[in-house]
Amino acid sequence: MADGPTAASNTAVASVYNDVKEYYGKTLKKTSDLKSNACVPSAKPVPAYVRKVIAEIHPDVVAKYYGCGLVVPECLECCRVLDLGCGSGRDCYMLSQLVGEKGHVTGIDMTEDQLEVARKYIDYHTQRFGYKKPNVNFVQGYIEALAEAGLEEKSYDIIISNCVVNLSPDKASVLREAYRVLKDGGELYFSDVYSDARITEDLKANKVLWGECLSGALWWEDLIRLAEEVGFCKPRLVTASIITVGNKELEKLLGNYKFVSATYRLFKLPKGSEKKSCLVMYNGEITGVEESFEFDAQYTFKVDKEMEVDGDVASILSNSRFSGEFTFQHQGLKTSGSGGCWAKPKAVSVDPFELVQQLGSASVTASIGGCCGDQQSCGQ
Repeated sequence: MADGPTAASNTAVASVYNDVKEYYGKTLKKTSDLKSNACVPSAKPVPAYVRKVIAEIHPDVVAKYYGCGLVVPECLECCRVLDLGCGSGRDCYMLSQLVGEKGHVTGIDMTEDQLEVARKYIDYHTQRFGYKKPNVNFVQGYIEALAEAGLEEKSYDIIISNCVVNLSPDKASVLREAYRVLKDGGELYFSDVYSDARITEDLKANKVLWGECLSGALWWEDLIRLAEEVGFCKPRLVTASIITVGNKELEKLLGNYKFVSATYRLFKLPKGSEKKSCLVMYNGEITGVEESFEFDAQYTFKVDKEMEVDGDVASILSNSRFSGEFTFQHQGLKTSGSGGCWAKPKAVSVDPFELVQQLGSASVTASIGGCCGDQQSCGQ
């Protein structure tokens, strides 16, 4: 197979591909071989239903897991999911259980050594999950060139990625291709490493820093810009946590750069979708979040409680797989069927570094208070 989508004209890109393949295929044998703390699981508690499905995955697959966050979007039943940079397939097999036998999960990775581990256990997991036939498949290819790997336009409901986009030498192409293969209303839900400023070229050239998911990190503001240029709606920040490198030699090279592990939701909405604020009520039927659905850092929906949402979120909820999970009131915010009181979103920063500080100081509060207590507002 070819060395990558632009390797013929850009030897630097080809070099990055080869370095990453070498690092994740040969250098790293297990998670403990990592030289920094960048690719470590999020500190956010793992839901019980997710712990249960992870426990069903073969230990050899888990041992080769190098992700920096737990990427588990909600409302997955019967969905078609694509995992960018699936590695050994840990997240694919986790999602395989959550989408159910009628859903499907595709994993794509450029590193054959990783895919060999993933493919080895397809039959094991099919039997373990009680399925008649596999609902996962693994494809070798580049996340910047999904078409070359045979992935068709508008063919997936959800794309996930776990600490992989930072390893790509062409992040704009990753986002463009993700947008292309998503269905209208589809979502790119991914966790990755971000920096507080653009990384210099000399640091990008350091193979260890790149392989450790540090020098390839996007400046978080560039993610917002690139996502919207591609066509996604404004990225929704779900959670963020500070990364401590934990290696004096690497810290000296990096100087004053700071890093976070952050999870974002990017939605591909139909062209011309209306964006008008309204009231919504969550019906409590999404598996694992029946009582409370934490959509992002700003919005947490409690079952059978009305909440005011801005135009962007209203459009996302009404045009995505979540449309059947909410009731919508578009008649304006001056009247409400619950007696005049409804929940308000939290006032949080779009800067993941600031969000970490807000979360750490427990200062994330509603933008407007009211008669209904914290994060509530009243109709006039």
